[in-house]
Amino acid sequence: MRFIILLAIRAFPIAEIWILINLAHHYGWWVLLYLVVIAILGLQLIRDEKLLFSGRMMQSLSQGGNPMKAMFGSARNIIAGILLIIPGVITDFIAVILLLIPMNKGVIHSPKHTQKAANDDVIEGEFHREE
Repeated sequence: MRFIILLAIRAFPIAEIWILINLAHHYGWWVLLYLVVIAILGLQLIRDEKLLFSGRMMQSLSQGGNPMKAMFGSARNIIAGILLIIPGVITDFIAVILLLIPMNKGVIHSPKHTQKAANDDVIEGEFHREE
């Protein structure tokens, strides 16, 4: 098991470099421009997430909700930003997948949103008695 993990850790940078070399061979200097632009976008994502994190936490706490949802969303975006800064196509692909996965809104509920209505057994309708 350790050998497989060590092999994966060593093969990952080699695969990244191999893909970058092949892309640079086919597309030229556009690959360098791609890497610079993606790194700038990753840095901007981290900066924006740092600013939005405290606001999300305050909003979640003031509404009586669970702040873990805000923490997981921010952590996911920061990890995606770090992966975008690291040069490579595989890390960029993983970062895009992290950013595209929607947060499941039904996982964490606050208690005030899960209460049932007092008259939930009443069914409205009309009826006619036929004799």
